[in-house]
Amino acid sequence: MILYNVTINIDDSVKEEWLQWMKDKHIPDVLATDLPLRYNIYQLLTRFDEETGTTFSIQYFFEEMTSYEIYQQLHAPYLQNEVIKKYDGKFTAFRTVMEEV
Repeated sequence: MILYNVTINIDDSVKEEWLQWMKDKHIPDVLATDLPLRYNIYQLLTRFDEETGTTFSIQYFFEEMTSYEIYQQLHAPYLQNEVIKKYDGKFTAFRTVMEEV
């Protein structure tokens, strides 16, 4: 199992709108690619020094690395650009890929 984790810190001024948009639009668009098997979304409760905004972890599960790579090549650039167009300057994100052991 491959876990693709997207950690996003979103400005509190758009947090509720962003979260609803993620649940109603972005995540369904990701799942519609038929490559991730499922997802989880968590709000981090731990805050780091001088951190502003709210941090979320969105986890997408892929059966194998090939599915993840296809997603990255064919779908991720467009879907990530949609987030940038809508919330540019209101978030920071970093991504990690993990393998279940």
